[in-house]
Amino acid sequence: MTQPSVIFVDDDPHILQAMAQTLTLEDLPVSCFEGAAEALKTITADFEGIVLCDYNMPGMDGLQMLEQVRAVDDSIPVIILTGQGDISTAVTAMQQGAYDFIEKPFDHEELIELLRHALEKRHLALENRRLKAQLRQMAKPGPRILGDSPSMQKVMATIDPILDISANILLHGETGSGKDAMARYIHENSPRSAHNFVAINCGAVPENLIESELFGHEAGAFTGADKRRIGKIEHAHKGTLFLDEVESMPMPLQIKLLRVLEEQKVERLGSNQVQDVDVRIIAATKADLKKLSDDGEFRADLYYRLNVVKVDIPPLRERKEDIPLLFHHFVLIAAARYDRESVPLDAGQAARLMQRSWPGNVRELRNLAERYVLLGPAALDENEPGSEGDISGRQTLAEMMDSFERTAIVSALNACHGSIKDTMVQLGIARKTLYDKMKKHGLDKAQFKD
Repeated sequence: MTQPSVIFVDDDPHILQAMAQTLTLEDLPVSCFEGAAEALKTITADFEGIVLCDYNMPGMDGLQMLEQVRAVDDSIPVIILTGQGDISTAVTAMQQGAYDFIEKPFDHEELIELLRHALEKRHLALENRRLKAQLRQMAKPGPRILGDSPSMQKVMATIDPILDISANILLHGETGSGKDAMARYIHENSPRSAHNFVAINCGAVPENLIESELFGHEAGAFTGADKRRIGKIEHAHKGTLFLDEVESMPMPLQIKLLRVLEEQKVERLGSNQVQDVDVRIIAATKADLKKLSDDGEFRADLYYRLNVVKVDIPPLRERKEDIPLLFHHFVLIAAARYDRESVPLDAGQAARLMQRSWPGNVRELRNLAERYVLLGPAALDENEPGSEGDISGRQTLAEMMDSFERTAIVSALNACHGSIKDTMVQLGIARKTLYDKMKKHGLDKAQFKD
């Protein structure tokens, strides 16, 4: 059921019926109640609409309802209907926080205009609230996780509840899908953020050096070890150790890492003393570690130790609706880095990007955004490897229409820096139509503010 834009309260059933018909014809969803107490049960702090109520009502009058609504959320606009003899009461209502009052009998157009203005104020209040919450997150160091596609919402629903605990996490995703950024996001939004985030790519360090890199060594432990070196695990004490490409870790080292996880102690090469460590492990892999462990190519006991919480990061081709937002974000970064102008995509350009298969995922998109800033729109005309004959991303006509509609709105919001008024003009649609379509596609104008 669609959430009402207006909650109307009046003890006269005939007025309720007439108002319901009037507001419905004006495309303003309404819920009607004969008493304030019942109406209040439906009002919460995230209610996106407004309240219109009569002043003279049995049980709880308009002023008392105003007080109760403001106790729930003082930014919900309350408009009070008053009789000709209630002007002094209306003034009192305004002083107590009512949005406005309107005198009976009222002018139809005047009421509708007042309701629309009040709704706009309510939407702005909620948007500002969401923006402030986002700014609190963005004020923290580290990368931001962008994207409001269903697949990314599922990822964040898994991540957010475990930020404050020290459970080990296994990130699984294709190359370039953002595993490193996700690991840094988890660390920077956890209680461990005041301590070190230590990353090591297990596939990039030669096998004969990785043990020393992880565990450290004492002076003289081997040829060339002329002084003590603290290893990555010890350096990550009270912080986070990120093991990228963990499937590449040599089997003998897997045994030693398992012991560290079980005992929370580390022993440097060439030393007989153990050091206590408190480390959260975030491991990342593009492989199927379960299959590797079943095949004996990765230790099963280590797999289960790392896989306390598993997070599957979707490839970009499965979150195409996030592409315009991500591309715009990367363009802004590149424009600042190279001191170039940031030129937003038009709807056609964004739609073409959404039709690509993106084998390199977010990393490939970021690189294209940099070329776009340096070379202009010509960078978007580069042939995509593997695009010919690729049917994996085929969509139905309805899906393509939805994708194009969302892309057009995202592009307009980007170009207008989140201004609803300017976006309405650019797209040639009414405010309510724009709000409805933004809600349909999960868009929030705060995402597009500079």
